[in-house]
Amino acid sequence: QVQLVESGGGLVQAGDSLRLSCAASARTFSSYAMGWFRQAPGKERDILVAYSRGGGTIFYTDSVKGRFTGSRDNAKNTVYLQMNSLKPEDTAIYYCAARKWGSSWSSPDFWGQGTQVTVSS
Repeated sequence: QVQLVESGGGLVQAGDSLRLSCAASARTFSSYAMGWFRQAPGKERDILVAYSRGGGTIFYTDSVKGRFTGSRDNAKNTVYLQMNSLKPEDTAIYYCAARKWGSSWSSPDFWGQGTQVTVSS
């Protein structure tokens, strides 16, 4: 079982930056691929960025390329999402997720509770 706790969300203005963190409880954190998702009101939950177990980036979704940067620190059992040049359309609940080897990002094995990001114009 893995517990994931996100933090760092808040209310910001367009153009501002935020850094989200996701702390994991698992002793075997480095054995999980990690990802960040977001869900805007009335929309589906979409994946933004995913990292391999070793920390290499698997992909970024096009809407955040060049603005968002993901990273993971296996020594701290934590993944991060640096979000720059935020736009009102980035307003959503942001979730981190963990995926076991053999699972897919369409159905991660563990989810955090989410953190709200609101970007005002």
